[in-house]
Amino acid sequence: MFHIRPVRENDISQLHALTQLMVFINLPQELDLLQEQVMKAVKTFQKPSPQKEKNYYIFVLEDLGTKQIVGASMIHGKHGTEKEPHFFLKVSQEYKYSKSINTGFIHGTLKLGYTTDGYSEIGGLILHPDFRGHKDKLGKLLSYSRFLFIGLFEDEFTDYIHSELMPPLDPKGNSPLWEAIGRRFLNMDYQDADLLSRKNKEFILSLFPSDTIYETLLSPKARNAIGKVGDKTIPVKNMLEKVGFVYTDEVDPFDGGPHYRAKTKEIEPIKKLSQYKIEVDPNKTGSSYILATNSRQRGEFDSMLLKGILDKNNFIITETNRSIEQFLSDHKTITGFPV
Repeated sequence: MFHIRPVRENDISQLHALTQLMVFINLPQELDLLQEQVMKAVKTFQKPSPQKEKNYYIFVLEDLGTKQIVGASMIHGKHGTEKEPHFFLKVSQEYKYSKSINTGFIHGTLKLGYTTDGYSEIGGLILHPDFRGHKDKLGKLLSYSRFLFIGLFEDEFTDYIHSELMPPLDPKGNSPLWEAIGRRFLNMDYQDADLLSRKNKEFILSLFPSDTIYETLLSPKARNAIGKVGDKTIPVKNMLEKVGFVYTDEVDPFDGGPHYRAKTKEIEPIKKLSQYKIEVDPNKTGSSYILATNSRQRGEFDSMLLKGILDKNNFIITETNRSIEQFLSDHKTITGFPV
């Protein structure tokens, strides 16, 4: 049995082991940076700052039987401020035509842009390989639990939710787009620039080309990386599109990974958030699932997948065990949405 809860300080060791399985900007592999992020998250769950950019929410997926942390996901309260702008490359097209030779071309273009009034960002979704394809849809639960939390505490987040997806990288973790553009203007490795950008983004605006970049001048490998996602990220992309996120025609200026965004109130799980009266009857057979929390207190947020019979705002739980009984305790109602 599994549940999803806020990260704790004593989770750092297990969480660090998880981060070694995949590269993230907002869930770093470096232990010192990860410790810093976890302590920010612990503080945020206790009392969030009115300055949304200071708030980090890290959730962990815990196997209740073994107490093992097998997954994680996160939300950043706001990405993109005066101090640390949100940078992107705008993907567009430009039409060129010559009357004298009756020839025209449509060129793909890239142009650096940024905003200082950004968005709440979801990211850092990781599930241990041993638990992928699990019958309890653990990857989906990790992702959707963030929407459950956002729906409960909407005032802590912006009107739009943003997500940046990982592009295809070569076996050494390098980006074809970085090799075509970034390295030529910043003279550093992709990983070094990525690490530096977490602490200081001034160098991007100062050194990155500000004029239009024509895709025809890039290598085929670099062009093909623009707006694409890696194989392991395809399920995340499909999930985001399913719940209402759309590609913004913007990509990461370093690696070309696509940016997705949705209006917070229009995200499908958040729209379906409701309170359910509950009862338990193991003698019945149910085939509906809801992702639910037993608390509206931020620091006590605890979510779990429940199976049963859904009838409007009533939910009969048909499969139960000790963990579910403890989760329900004496609650007569729970908050959640169908999944």
